[in-house]
Amino acid sequence: MMLMSKKVFLLFTLSLVLLITGCSTPPPYNYDALLAAEPRSILVIPPKNNSVEVNAPYIYLSTISRPLGEKGYYVFPVAVIDTFMKENGLPTPEEMNSVPLDKLYEHIGADAVLYVEINDWGQKYNILSSDTVVNVSMRLVDGKTGNLLWDASASVVKSSDSGGGGLIGNLVNAVASQIMNSISDQTPTVARTANNIALYRHNQGLLNGPYAAPNAQK
Repeated sequence: MMLMSKKVFLLFTLSLVLLITGCSTPPPYNYDALLAAEPRSILVIPPKNNSVEVNAPYIYLSTISRPLGEKGYYVFPVAVIDTFMKENGLPTPEEMNSVPLDKLYEHIGADAVLYVEINDWGQKYNILSSDTVVNVSMRLVDGKTGNLLWDASASVVKSSDSGGGGLIGNLVNAVASQIMNSISDQTPTVARTANNIALYRHNQGLLNGPYAAPNAQK
């Protein structure tokens, strides 16, 4: 009986250690470079697109200016920047991402530049459910030096699976979700969630800029 009790205690202790380790939070982000640079304005480059959804970069662009502005930064109008680059011989996001940083600073003068990479995007249809997936990574660099100021990534999956109703009910829900998603794209909503996760993650998110409201969330 005593031996069994010791085994139970050891198993309990091991499980507790694993639980604590699994739930441990990462160390605080090193914000030294960001604090030293004190950027006031951000230029968002149309994202690199590694997904099969050709419209993903411009759908994503429609979701990023507002949260950056709420963080307290002036964000150069993304549509104006996109048009400016296209008029100067850069028709695709991939080409826009290849512009040397000194040229960006010379012509636009942003304190910082945000580069975004779309790793996965769009509607994923399964037999009994459909998922809306957004996976992005981002890097904020100093507009003059190119030094990394902050980086983050976020992945969000919104599933239509109701989790109930049996086989027929799940099939009906899946078909209905496919019809609704073809009418109303869910990726902008999911992208906004991903942006909020990246920008507001505890000890890892982007610090508030100089134009943040006094009571703005950090």
